[in-house]
Amino acid sequence: MVWLIILGYFSLIVGAGVLLLSAKARDSMYVLPRVLSHRVRVVARRLLMVIPTPYAKQKKKGNHHQIWVFLAGLVLLIAPVVWAATREPSIPPMDYESFRDTDPQVYSLLEGEMLVPPPEVATDLIVEAEKIARSAETMIPNGDGNGAGNVVPAESWMLQTADRKWSRMNPRYVQRLLLVFKLMKQRYGYDMVLLEGYRSPERQNKLAGMGVNVTHATGFRSYHQFGLAGDVAFLRDGKVVITEKDPWAMQGYQYYGEVAESVGLTWGGRWKMMDFGHTEFRMHGVLGNAELAQKLTSETADLGAPIYE
Repeated sequence: MVWLIILGYFSLIVGAGVLLLSAKARDSMYVLPRVLSHRVRVVARRLLMVIPTPYAKQKKKGNHHQIWVFLAGLVLLIAPVVWAATREPSIPPMDYESFRDTDPQVYSLLEGEMLVPPPEVATDLIVEAEKIARSAETMIPNGDGNGAGNVVPAESWMLQTADRKWSRMNPRYVQRLLLVFKLMKQRYGYDMVLLEGYRSPERQNKLAGMGVNVTHATGFRSYHQFGLAGDVAFLRDGKVVITEKDPWAMQGYQYYGEVAESVGLTWGGRWKMMDFGHTEFRMHGVLGNAELAQKLTSETADLGAPIYE
C-alpha cells in the first residue's frame, strides 16, 4: 500500500510538471473534449482558452521558478523512496511478553509456556535412516504431483554433517516448530525430530552447486541462514524415518503441513519442487542480508532464560 501511494504521488508530480513546463500539454487536453458532445466541447474550449501558459510567460520574462518548484518536488519524492529502499528491516523484540503482543495465536496455544527443545537426535540414527531411504528409493520425486520430472538424489541431503542445534535457530521459529511437534504428538501420535536447522552460507552454496534439482537458493537466500527454517522427519520405534515412500511417513507429512501452516509457518510441501519436511518462518526483507543473519541466529542469548539445551 505504501508503494502504491508513493507511485501515485510520483505520477501526480510528473503530471503537474508536464502541465507546468510544456505549452503543448495544454493543447493535448483538447483530445478528450472532442469525444464529448458539442456543448461540452464548447464549454471546455472556453475554459482552456483562459488557462495561461506558464512556459510561454517564462520565455518572455525569463522566470524559471516553476522549474525549481518541480525539481524540489522530485527531491521530496526521492528522499522517502531512497530511505524505504535502503533502511534495515526492523526486528521485533523477542521476550516472553512480546509473544503475547506479536504472536497471540501461538501464545494462547502455549498458555504462556515457553517450550523446551528435545535432545538432539543421534547422528548414527540419521546415517541409518539415509541408508534405508537410499535402498528404498534411489531418486526422490520433486513433487509435481505425479512423481515425474526433475528429481533430487537422496545422497544430496548431506544430513550427516547438518547442524541440528536448536540454539542456532531464532526463537520466533523455534517456538512455532516446537508447538508443531507438540500438536503432532497430541493429535496424531507422531514423534518428530529435527534433521537440520541452521545452515551456513557455505553449505547452502555447496547444495546449490549440485543443481536446481537440489535447491535454487544460494547463501543468504535461504531462511536456513537466518535460523528461520528447519527440516524434520519422524521417529518410529526408536528409528528415524526419512523416506517418502513410506505411506505412514507421507500421511504424517500431510498432517505436519496442516499443523505448521496453522501456526504461521510456510510448508515446503506446497512448492513446485516439494520439500515435505521443510518449514520456514518468513520475515519480510531479511533474505540477502548477512548482517541480519548474524543477529537472528544469535538472538537466543538475549532471552535471558535457559529455554534451550
